[in-house]
Amino acid sequence: MSIRILLVDDQTLVRTGFRLILGSEPDFEVVGDAADGQEGIELGRRLRPDVVLMDIRMPRIDGIEATRRLTTASPSTKVVILTTYDLDEYVFDALRAGASGFILKDAPADQLVNAVRVAAAGDALLAPSITRRLVEEFARRTPRADVPIGDLTPRELEVLKLMARALSNAEIADRLVVSEGTVKTHVARILMKLECRDRVQAVVAAYECGLVQPGIAD
Repeated sequence: MSIRILLVDDQTLVRTGFRLILGSEPDFEVVGDAADGQEGIELGRRLRPDVVLMDIRMPRIDGIEATRRLTTASPSTKVVILTTYDLDEYVFDALRAGASGFILKDAPADQLVNAVRVAAAGDALLAPSITRRLVEEFARRTPRADVPIGDLTPRELEVLKLMARALSNAEIADRLVVSEGTVKTHVARILMKLECRDRVQAVVAAYECGLVQPGIAD
């Protein structure tokens, strides 16, 4: 099955370059491109892509609102934010709105391709060290009291803390001396209880509710 991709960016050169890179992959299909958020929403709802590469600063509707509307209308669609620098408060807002991660616009072609594959799989953070730095930087500014963290078991809390430290399922399994399948089950239950669409949303929630303190290792 091909991974169906929608490009949303107001710069024609960016869309053209990404289309050339992604279109050369045998299992990728670029199903459309849009020059602003409004057009991106319309195409996203109609085409139902697996992955949307979304710019933030665009005319009419910005990438944050476009992400919120697309992920609400089509929960299976993964949005990857395109940004020019990593510690960007707008990127954090986009993660809160439902984006699954982000990538720098000047990232090498292989990183772009990998980001799309990872987002489509939905089983890992994108650029985990950078994503963690971003979440640490901005989550402390917007604390939340509505995260149902009390619904998690002690083991699920432990797994969530390790997810927030950017550990993969395999690394968490090694740390807790359990099988990777067991970790996947815990992760699935965490996402369900916290009503998060993927790992990134769960990590954001963990920082925002104070379960994980920025810069403090367990």
